[in-house]
Formats: sequence, C-alpha cells, structure tokens
Amino acid sequence: MDHRIHQLPHQHALNVTAPVRQPSSKSNVNFKDVLTEQTGLKISKHASERLQERNIEIDTKQWEQINDKVKEAKAKGITDSLVITEQAALLVSAKNNTVVTAMNRQEATSRIFTNINGTILMDK
Repeated sequence: MDHRIHQLPHQHALNVTAPVRQPSSKSNVNFKDVLTEQTGLKISKHASERLQERNIEIDTKQWEQINDKVKEAKAKGITDSLVITEQAALLVSAKNNTVVTAMNRQEATSRIFTNINGTILMDK
C-alpha cells in the first residue's frame, strides 16, 4: 500500500465554500459598547452595575471629556486616577482605559481612595 499523497487531476478537486452569514435584523446595541466604540473608554461590569444601581447618568459629551482627560493623565504617567464630576466619583484605570467603579458624590465625601496616582476634577 502506497502511503504517499498523490495529486488529483483538476476535475476532481473539492470546491468548498464558506457559509454566508446573514446580518441579524435584531440589533442589540448597548450604551457600554457605543461608548467604547466612540471614546475608547471601557466600563467594567462592576462599574456598570454601580452606575445603574446608584442612578448615575453621565451624558456622551461628558464621557468624551472624561476620556480626553484620562488620555491626558496617561500621557503624564498616571496609571490609576480618581475622576470627580459634579454628580459622581469614578475610579479609572488610565493604563487600561477602563472605569473600574463609580459612586455618587455624596458617597465619595467620606471615603479614602487608595491605589491612585492622579486625580481629575471635572467641571460640567
């Protein structure tokens, strides 16, 4: 028995085509995905839950401003920062472009924040 591979004549070649995927008619776009796509800033699952349960709403314009400031802080060597807005305090990993956790300003007033090496104060 010959165990070598033999080339088949062209007429016997297999024609394999990849299945064609039909685009889904249903769109499951969530805010977190849109934010990441638009700004590059990601929101961790934990932070997303905290924003929701504490009714913290940050509009797209302010997310863009936060992202710009985080990029600026990263350029200055900041790896983990506290971002304070009128409504919230966010712990952000500048190194990973990820919001790690969030709390409203009232909760943040009596807290001690550790493991940060920069603070970003945001006006409106």
